[in-house]
Amino acid sequence: MDISIVIPLLNEAESLPELYAWIHRVMRKERFSYEVIFVDDGSTDHSWEVIRELRVQHPEIKGIRFQRNYGKSPALQVAFQQAKGDVVITMDADLQDNPDEIPGLYHLIKDEKYHLVSGWKKKRYDPVSKTLPTKLFNATARAFSGIKLHDFNCGLKAYDKDVVKNIEIYNDMHRWIPFLAKNAGFTKIGEKEVQHQARKYGRTKFGLDRFANGYLDLFTLWFLSKFGKKPMHFFGLVGSLMFIIGFLSILAVGGIKGYALYKGIPAPLITNTPYFYIAIASMIIGTQLFLAGFIGELITRNSPERNQYTVVEELK
Repeated sequence: MDISIVIPLLNEAESLPELYAWIHRVMRKERFSYEVIFVDDGSTDHSWEVIRELRVQHPEIKGIRFQRNYGKSPALQVAFQQAKGDVVITMDADLQDNPDEIPGLYHLIKDEKYHLVSGWKKKRYDPVSKTLPTKLFNATARAFSGIKLHDFNCGLKAYDKDVVKNIEIYNDMHRWIPFLAKNAGFTKIGEKEVQHQARKYGRTKFGLDRFANGYLDLFTLWFLSKFGKKPMHFFGLVGSLMFIIGFLSILAVGGIKGYALYKGIPAPLITNTPYFYIAIASMIIGTQLFLAGFIGELITRNSPERNQYTVVEELK
């Protein structure tokens, strides 16, 4: 099979027939073999009924329905597990992603041998309250990940099948799939400028809180990519620095006391110097950080994924 098209959705009943008809026209014109996997993420409208009706007429349609709204990441993860196409295309169900872009994305994966190609909606039909935070968000993502993409969160992406079978998307990590792919060893990541459509039906399902959550997820992913399997390298280093600060503070306390005794002047009380409290706090924090590092090492040592790797090719 050439292409698997994965479409997560929540309350998009109005747009689904038009979206599928558009996809069908493009696939028939390009003569691709394909499947469309709709993932109903707990819709409360009649989206699932629409999917079932479309399925009757078009056997290439597959549907997955969640009991409740779990989020976009679980929807993508379960669809990726079932996808059979050589190239997997993800797109949103709100008609803001243009199916005419699919052939170009497909050829970048198959002919140019990209592992992942992300859409870049250079011209957007969104208010400034959404586009400005998005630009800041993407600039931070480029700095932390080292991946030069203009739009990490674009729903229109293309993947080589090996990518989707070797990454795990959880929580809200769908925003960071390129980063996840890079950490898994799929480094040929590119982008393609794509057309952005104005929303035709309904309203957006995402609020401004996604930016705050996105930053937290980015920092988590960065930390895990650097220290996920060697936590002592982080906690031990910071703990050592705290111990050094505490040790120097103790020397300062002792030096002040010794100098006063040597000069025969009244020595100040140890508890009257700030270095005493700095030493205590530094030692306590340093000990806690070391313990956190040891606990992290014990957890990673017993993790079933401690030696996880992907074999690309083997000769025997």
